[in-house]
Amino acid sequence: MFHKILVAINDTEIGQQVFKETLSLATATNAELLLLHIISPVEDGELNLFSLQTDSIYGSFHTRGVEYYVRQWEALKKHGIEFLTLLTNQAIAQNVNAEFVQEIGAPGPLICEIAQTWKADLIIIGRRGLSGINEFLLGSVSNYVLHHASCSVLTIQRKIPVTKNVTSQ
Repeated sequence: MFHKILVAINDTEIGQQVFKETLSLATATNAELLLLHIISPVEDGELNLFSLQTDSIYGSFHTRGVEYYVRQWEALKKHGIEFLTLLTNQAIAQNVNAEFVQEIGAPGPLICEIAQTWKADLIIIGRRGLSGINEFLLGSVSNYVLHHASCSVLTIQRKIPVTKNVTSQ
């Protein structure tokens, strides 16, 4: 049975779904929860602090750019902590022993490393359902974790709207 469940989570629709499923399992098995939120500087190509250059002839422009990104970065970190605090309190209200951690870096390797350090029995992670070129270009955190984790992994598939297949006769 599972005693220590690490759930990698973010503030998205699938993140809410993953948390709901995780809380249900943790309640049923009386497991401890570690909620993990990872801020990735290169996630989906949006906030890439590592690509900023500050040594050009346009120093003041880059300084303002860096200041802008630092403010955005701090806002992301603050939002992540608020999100994790809210979910942790929800888990505790359900009598689940829960704590959280927020890290910065590459999600796949960090999830595996933290799970191993914390001695998790199970990792629960969402899956966006990317395939083909999208998975190749954007990467697949769930695929990485499935292949590198030192414990069991449960992926929660993003709910895909059901379309009725109508055939004409």
